[in-house]
Amino acid sequence: MEFDVVIVGAGPAGLSAACRIMQLAAEQERETTVCVVEKGSEVGAHILSGAVLEPHALEELFPDWKDRGAPLNTPVTDDTFFFYTSESKATKVPNFLIPKPTHNEGNYIVSMANVCRWLAEQAEALGVEIYPGFAASEVLYDESGAVKGIATGDMGISAEGEQKSSYMQGMELHARYTLFAEGCRGHLGKQLISQFGLDEGKDPQHYALGIKEVWQIDPSLHEEGKVIHGLGWPLAESSSSGGAFMYHAENNEVYIGLITDLNYSNPHVSPFEEFQRWKKHPETEKYLKGATRIAYGARALAKGGYNSLPTMHFPGGLLLGCNAGTLNSVKIKGNHTAMKSGLVAAETVMSALASPQADKDLVAFDDAIANSWLGKELYTTRNFSGFMHKLGWIVGAGMVWIDQNIFGGRLPFTLHDRKPDHACLKPADECAPIEYAKPDGKITFDRLASVFLSNTNHEEDQPCHLQLTDPEIPIAQNLPRYDEPAQRYCPAGVYEVVEDTEGKRFQINAQNCVHCKTCDIKDPAQNITWVTPEGFGGPNYPNM
Repeated sequence: MEFDVVIVGAGPAGLSAACRIMQLAAEQERETTVCVVEKGSEVGAHILSGAVLEPHALEELFPDWKDRGAPLNTPVTDDTFFFYTSESKATKVPNFLIPKPTHNEGNYIVSMANVCRWLAEQAEALGVEIYPGFAASEVLYDESGAVKGIATGDMGISAEGEQKSSYMQGMELHARYTLFAEGCRGHLGKQLISQFGLDEGKDPQHYALGIKEVWQIDPSLHEEGKVIHGLGWPLAESSSSGGAFMYHAENNEVYIGLITDLNYSNPHVSPFEEFQRWKKHPETEKYLKGATRIAYGARALAKGGYNSLPTMHFPGGLLLGCNAGTLNSVKIKGNHTAMKSGLVAAETVMSALASPQADKDLVAFDDAIANSWLGKELYTTRNFSGFMHKLGWIVGAGMVWIDQNIFGGRLPFTLHDRKPDHACLKPADECAPIEYAKPDGKITFDRLASVFLSNTNHEEDQPCHLQLTDPEIPIAQNLPRYDEPAQRYCPAGVYEVVEDTEGKRFQINAQNCVHCKTCDIKDPAQNITWVTPEGFGGPNYPNM
């Protein structure tokens, strides 16, 4: 199938690009074909974000978004920040001690899954073709080495690689330009960065794992519009960094979560269990007593920021949004920046489509990003990862405040963090073991009960989408050195070390995978590669 533009991923970046391309095509009276492929069973099924949305980019895309019924129904009315000093105590931090960019005046508490569903409706009304349930599994190249499109994966292949009765061959989608907006640690984006050396001279990308739940709470405790963030316990006990959030959304719902930076050093750390501990803190638990947990999910986020941003153009296409790492690491917000990258991409692509002789490599894109408010915003946050990772979270947070509140992000130096997250683990025998309490089934839960709430489903008889470069490494190397950390860093119970009559073996429960990509990031041997499973597979988030 031939298109002018193929977009991989129906998230905020991809859908914003699709909408803006069609808007510009209408203004220029130029017939333009745009196709979006989405691996989730529907648009929004794989979207997970906090989320407090800064509406800047949305207003640029649809100035009349309110009249169009965009699901931004809960403006932020209260902004609270806690320093959790222990498992039972917390100190409320005055607003003047919080970095200015983290303030949320004018922002909205949203379900980004629902925002993306709304964006998809706008895109289809503009003439965009959207194909959910089709996973882009392969990059296609022309004879010159430029990207010419993607191929979707074959369906109906057994675990042994044989065609089943349900077999359906994948499709090739060809385009003048292909935009990759797969989200953090995109399977194809990772390949493109390696293929074209897009990260040469850059800091390695840095990541965090975000775990989120949605709860319906007692209406008498609900404070619609209230935003709570916090640092400190429990992650500080293991010298790890990250932060917690609670957003009081509409319909007596609260969105809660813990973001654990994946540069932690203690292999005994379990981000999932740390989240369970945080829920038992009195400042959190008081909202959850007697409440009902209605959704669970997890997703990695790219937070290296400006210094880790790869070159975003290559012959035949562009990297957009979190696939490149455009998240603002000070704000820990990536939706408005992802959307803006899509808008800039649309303008760059439409300029090239107007010229039949245009270069396949859209080199103007990087300058367009740098000169936009997106590029300027990311530049002012360039020292965040360096401060937090090199100086520790207490001193680092203080330096971030000085950088942002006094110098406006324009300190006369750039602090780099050259150590990739997977290389930060220390041997298990050099670190203190962590004893995590058993779940109570009311506030805290186990992984399997949580995965059940994510509506995750994969066809069982299919090739495993979690591929080991060397199947011997987990037991031969990772287990004796790091007590095989995959058992703990995975928030879905995918990886187990099982002992039977033949000894210990590494078991992969791929059916549980919520597509967070943490294993692809944190495995110390870089031995695990996440690839796309069959279309429709994975979580089915209703309103995350």
